[in-house]
Amino acid sequence: MRTFFIGSFEEEKIMPVYNFAAGPAVMPVPVVNQIQKELPSLNGSGMSIMEISHRSAQFDEILQTAKQDLRDLMAIPDDYAILFFQGGGTGQFAAAPLNMATKYHRIAVLDSGQWATRARDEAANLGVTADTVGSSLADHYHHLPHLAAPLAKDTYDYLHITTNNTIEGTAYRDLPNANGTPLIGDMSSNILAQRYRVQDFAEIFAGAQKNLGPAGVTLVIVKKALVHHLTGLPSMLDYDLFIKKDSLYNTPPVFAIYALGLTLKWAKAQGGVDALQARNEKKSAKLYAFLDQSKLFHNLVQPKDRSLTNVPFVTGDAKLDQAAVAAAAKAGLMNLKGHRSVGGLRASLYNAMPEAGVDALIDFLHDFEQHH
Repeated sequence: MRTFFIGSFEEEKIMPVYNFAAGPAVMPVPVVNQIQKELPSLNGSGMSIMEISHRSAQFDEILQTAKQDLRDLMAIPDDYAILFFQGGGTGQFAAAPLNMATKYHRIAVLDSGQWATRARDEAANLGVTADTVGSSLADHYHHLPHLAAPLAKDTYDYLHITTNNTIEGTAYRDLPNANGTPLIGDMSSNILAQRYRVQDFAEIFAGAQKNLGPAGVTLVIVKKALVHHLTGLPSMLDYDLFIKKDSLYNTPPVFAIYALGLTLKWAKAQGGVDALQARNEKKSAKLYAFLDQSKLFHNLVQPKDRSLTNVPFVTGDAKLDQAAVAAAAKAGLMNLKGHRSVGGLRASLYNAMPEAGVDALIDFLHDFEQHH
């Protein structure tokens, strides 16, 4: 929550501001405050985090601490590498097939929404055969696709899934049975928000700008035994090179990794992933309960597939949706406009969104409904 002043100096009021953006998204208040405090001088060095060298001892400590904290939070086994890239999840749509689709040059994709199709199309653009092995497009992605039959053995280099669909508001709780085919998960919008077993994946990647920190750094967790030296890869997408160089082949996004590290410390202080998941379940359950009884606002996702972190909803009238978004912004409830591809409204309830923000949203929606 942020606050800002409205009215005259004599009649000063403080309005709470809750940011429901899908990404870049709300940051934990203690993290923002610590960044503000340390920005002029990191650890009394007289230099800002924006000025220190990525080869310095100060940054090496930041990098190694962030990796260890992430390993602790997600229970990442030692045989998995933790890498930091630039280029967002979109960059990994290219990096994953370039590094991992090297035996059969063929991948399977569960089409659960826009980001899954983007990953599929990028692989195909690179010359990798990308088969859609399940899709919920016909239902406007209001439920999750599942494998109609076990994947054929010795056919695919990996199965790609999007664990949480930011636009469509769905999330996998139970992972598909890939029948021995390695699984790669785009976990950008629910990493650290719900528990997954890292051992169930060959690779996990996530853009930081939802639950991990600010935009600018992308996390990759990959099983080392599946990474090999390959010729002809762009250096900036080469997993083997980044493992050997400890993500320091080029100048990394120093500030973004620093802020990510602070966010991981905050997540640990909250009790870790399991505690954060319990909070997210409580927050989302409150909002879904309101939407399920509302006569105006409706969530269209099948209940068993609903996301804990991204809740889209509509009135059924595009103009009324726009009016609700505008009125919400005036009430300090920011960035509720749904993705341009689906319209409506969307509340993103990431780890840093307090329960009070959800309560304020529900109160606003109830009041708006009474007047419309």
